[in-house]
Amino acid sequence: MSEKWKNRRTDPPVSECAAYLKSAPVFDRLLQGFREKYASYGSFTGTVVLRGLTEADREALEGFFGKSYHGQKSASVCAGRFRKALEESRFRGIDPKELLEAYFREPVAGKKELREERERLWRQLAEETAAEFDGTSAGGWIRTNMEEEAEGGQPGPAWLYLRKRYREAGETAREGKRLFRLAGKILNNLPGQQGRTEYLAVFAAVATGNPHAFDDGRKDGQLLGLLIREWAGPEGKSPKEAGGMSLFPALKRQREYLAAGILRDDISNYVMACGIRAWKRDGSSHQGMDGFCREGDMVQIPLAVIAGWSRADCPRGRIFIVENPSVYAMLCGKWKGKEACMCMNGQPRLSALLLLDLLAAAGTKVYYAGDFDPEGLLIAWKLKQYYPGAFHYWQMTAEAYRESLSGEAIPAHRLKMLSRVQDPCLEETVEAVKREKKAGYQENIWQRYLQPQDASES
Repeated sequence: MSEKWKNRRTDPPVSECAAYLKSAPVFDRLLQGFREKYASYGSFTGTVVLRGLTEADREALEGFFGKSYHGQKSASVCAGRFRKALEESRFRGIDPKELLEAYFREPVAGKKELREERERLWRQLAEETAAEFDGTSAGGWIRTNMEEEAEGGQPGPAWLYLRKRYREAGETAREGKRLFRLAGKILNNLPGQQGRTEYLAVFAAVATGNPHAFDDGRKDGQLLGLLIREWAGPEGKSPKEAGGMSLFPALKRQREYLAAGILRDDISNYVMACGIRAWKRDGSSHQGMDGFCREGDMVQIPLAVIAGWSRADCPRGRIFIVENPSVYAMLCGKWKGKEACMCMNGQPRLSALLLLDLLAAAGTKVYYAGDFDPEGLLIAWKLKQYYPGAFHYWQMTAEAYRESLSGEAIPAHRLKMLSRVQDPCLEETVEAVKREKKAGYQENIWQRYLQPQDASES
């Protein structure tokens, strides 16, 4: 072909070629196969196998490739043959990639190209949000994680969760911006940074406009939890706190949220106490607690109230803690606040542990009495492990157990729990429970608790 003809010749538009190939269904299968190959290898390559060919399919292939497919039920078409057929047709000069894009009306890219493009868009979103929150905790958090990612390090769990949510949403810029901005609002507005507390629903309403946005089971609630955990960080917890939360794992999440200034559950999170004085963070005494101490009355103290205290103490520097409300009420009625008393009411709540933290700081001695069953003995042992100050079991001897015996048998699967109680001070009691295989209850030995001055220290 002369140079003059080449210069005058105009290649047919790609759209014309795509329209031609759409005229026969077999080409749709062929090009779909080459598109998948392109996605895998990043180039127009490989071989596509066409099976179940009809007479119409064979005729279409013969017309395009210029070879016989007579009687064939299947055919293999390699990328080289397809290129050659294009070059030998009136569609000469068309790039196969451009043809795929025209045919499917969308960009065609290999996995590497797609990966690089996704990374570019992700970094762009991160950069834009970091600039928006520049000079704040959120801006610093975004840039730190970006650097970790760029250097091949390990970003934090919240960052990885953001990426997962972004992928699940189809990697749209709109959802990416929403997620980044939500993370930024959370980090910059945690009440704990200003030394205050706020209810979860209120915090959610301010951050998102929906008071239920951070409820359990919601994806944005999971993001909040991960950000709080990162905000607190392991360096922000004392060894006692870390160990204490391993003893009471159900309270770990509540502790983390409270450290960030967010109250997850206040209505049912309370402690019952009598004879306790408290001081607020501004150094002033808590007038409500002063009043209850003067009256000698018991009081139910919500978590939100205790979270606002800076210190607390008890008369005579000691407190008697019982597991059961009825025994607690009896003691409060008899002592009238002259001895401090608290009711654990089964498994400890976070409110009770926070109060114990304050009492430990004041050097308070704890005397604890619980039920004589596997759960009760485990609670007693865990509280002793948790409390950093002087802790004594009170009326929890083998003798007291035998006096407290009920007719309730303890099944074998519950008796196995006693193997977890590792304290020489409770060894005789544990062995007695294993032998008797029956529960003992505080209510059966209430007279033993009436003389606190006889509290045994063990």
